[in-house]
Amino acid sequence: MLRGRDRSGREGHAGDDPPGEADPLDAAQERRVRAVLALGGVPQADLPDGVQQVRLRLLERAASGREAPRDVSAWAAVVASNLAMDWHRAKRRQERLGERLAALRQPAHPSGEDTSVLSVAVAQGLDELPAAQRQVVVLRFYADLPVRSIAEQLGVPEGTVKSRLHTAVRALRARLHEDEVV
Repeated sequence: MLRGRDRSGREGHAGDDPPGEADPLDAAQERRVRAVLALGGVPQADLPDGVQQVRLRLLERAASGREAPRDVSAWAAVVASNLAMDWHRAKRRQERLGERLAALRQPAHPSGEDTSVLSVAVAQGLDELPAAQRQVVVLRFYADLPVRSIAEQLGVPEGTVKSRLHTAVRALRARLHEDEVV
């Protein structure tokens, strides 16, 4: 089983504490993980998520019955380094998608006042959507990509794309009705 320190600072086995009480990373290990992530170029705002990912992997390792790493601190640093690389890959993938979208955009030529009002309302509605929902709406309806391609490009399941699309379209529709545009 994994050894770690609980919140009181005492050392013990992860299974000795009540569920949710044991922390597989002590304070020094957490600082090391944060440092590795930060030095790997992960933004400050994403560091807590990175630390949680390391904790999760350590807990998953224990839950699967595998032996604890000999040096949890070193193992956690390697996992943090891999997470930093994954973060950069995801960032590059997002940048490439943005470039492809920019290349696909064609200037809009509104044919009348109604079209202009609708276009502005849709643009404002898109701006208010969370980034993940806005992204799938743009890829699906503006870039005309099928759900499968969007899922592959974003590295998420097709069901996730469908769910984000459904939620985003419902929010946009509500916004347009609220503004009395449609």
